[in-house]
Amino acid sequence: MENIEIARLLDETAALLEIDAADPFRVRSYRRAAEAVEQQTTRLDALVASDSKQLLSIPGIGKGMAANICQLVETGAIPLRTELLTKYKSTVLGLLKLPGMGPKTVALVWSALGVSDMDSLEAAAREGKLAGLPRMGERFATKLLKGIEDHRRNSGRFRVDRALDEAERISVLIRAFPGIDQITPAGSLRRGRESVGDLDLLVTGPACEPDVVAAAVEHVATLPLIDKLLARGQNKVSFTLRNNLQVDVRLLPRASYGAALQYFTGSKMHNVALRQRAIKRGLTLSEYALLRLEDNIIVAAASEEDIYRALDLEYIPPELRENCGEIEAAAASFLKAETGGLPRLIEFSDLCGDLHMHTEATDGRDTIRQMAEAALARGLAYIAITDHSKNLAMTNGLDDDRALAHVERIREVDRELQAVHGGRIRILPGIEVDILADGSLDLENSTLAKMDIVVASVHSHFNQPSEEMTARVLRALENPHVRILGHPTGRKILSREPYAIDIEQVLQRAGKLGVAVEHNANPARADLSDLHLRRAKEIGCKIVVNTDAHATEELDKMRYGITQLRRAWLTADDVLNTLPTAEALLARLRPKP
Repeated sequence: MENIEIARLLDETAALLEIDAADPFRVRSYRRAAEAVEQQTTRLDALVASDSKQLLSIPGIGKGMAANICQLVETGAIPLRTELLTKYKSTVLGLLKLPGMGPKTVALVWSALGVSDMDSLEAAAREGKLAGLPRMGERFATKLLKGIEDHRRNSGRFRVDRALDEAERISVLIRAFPGIDQITPAGSLRRGRESVGDLDLLVTGPACEPDVVAAAVEHVATLPLIDKLLARGQNKVSFTLRNNLQVDVRLLPRASYGAALQYFTGSKMHNVALRQRAIKRGLTLSEYALLRLEDNIIVAAASEEDIYRALDLEYIPPELRENCGEIEAAAASFLKAETGGLPRLIEFSDLCGDLHMHTEATDGRDTIRQMAEAALARGLAYIAITDHSKNLAMTNGLDDDRALAHVERIREVDRELQAVHGGRIRILPGIEVDILADGSLDLENSTLAKMDIVVASVHSHFNQPSEEMTARVLRALENPHVRILGHPTGRKILSREPYAIDIEQVLQRAGKLGVAVEHNANPARADLSDLHLRRAKEIGCKIVVNTDAHATEELDKMRYGITQLRRAWLTADDVLNTLPTAEALLARLRPKP
């Protein structure tokens, strides 16, 4: 059992206890345990198997909680959670995913109306039954109904990072079978979409040749993580995991692997356009091969590069295969045209800095030094420490005095690490300052003037009408100290829609003022989207990509950001924090007043 699954079940138990009006201390103990488990890099199921007493060394895990974790790993269940789900029904957990429906509100609608599932809650909202309950007026009902609509639209989809985690977990188990050489996720996951509906895994190697593949199919069909086996064919196995993610595993001979990889990666319209291109050349393209129509001779099949080349196209990176001009660009590149060809997309190795992260000074977990050391270990030459400002009280945000003291501490650590590492890592003092409801900023200009990097972000009043939200952000951009606009649309993938804002106006004004717009690489945000990033480039906006990391390991989330930049057709030259030094970066940002 993965740590993330253990943490989820512990957190759900805490929520159920809160619905049940249990002792707050008991609720907090489960919440603390869930947070602690999620942060562990060592697998807890391995600790349970080897020496369960090691669980007690994890902060937040006492003897009772350690016993719960052991039972969970061994049986797949927590008795208390099972008992509470019997009382309230398992559907009550779905209500917690809706806006405004915290445990106390869920408890209220259950006790007052007997509501424990989404359909009943929707009916109660539409019939006006919520109006008589505390804090549940017409505005609440309207917001709730929209939340239910959004949830249903996104149900059955999974964030890209979670899908990738599952792909890697499954791949480890498949590779245990002798004769497996290569496993590649295909479909929307390989294209880097923000979320996926299902998971396609293509497998090849000597064990996948037609005369021996049956044994490998049997191995896949009996993987221990399968919740429900859906189908098993000669070379394909379909199943669902416990989280309802459907997985299709195809075991293919090496000779046709490239054709299958191309077929199962491209979007529907990309593949249609390629097939039409093939027909015009007297060829036919399928998941098995690119064949000559007149005699069924194989023209290409073993590699994607061979297939694109045979169609007079430069190889098209997976992230671009959406039928958004990539085929025309690949044709121009193949012909070595001077313009209109495929760009050299940005790569992770191009990145030199990260300009948005948090430390223990506010809601981060690690110190300035630890974040800098971790960034250096990942090959970065500079970072900016941008802890929260005071408006976010829940994050222990910095007021003006604390912010100024924090700047001095950052500069002190910067000097220390420059001496230790010979100047290979620079730490820039900064802040993520809140854009308040009226567009003013959360700290004094005299304080912001001391920062090298000021990231301005919206963290509150998400329900403002579009005109108000747009005016709010535009006013913030006018502040001469703002150098970066953080996560500009406020969306959270599969959990929160973007707030209403005229992003075109915002990008136009940011471009004119020289304010960089951020792509927040955290896969929970992916904000700006790939389409908005492409528009930002067209307008001439400066662009940066940041992790918004709150712990050292979250710096690894940059990989997801790079994927989205590639989907937006961006090159290294389009992204400011590919510049090699902090000095070069600062010179390209909006000039300080």
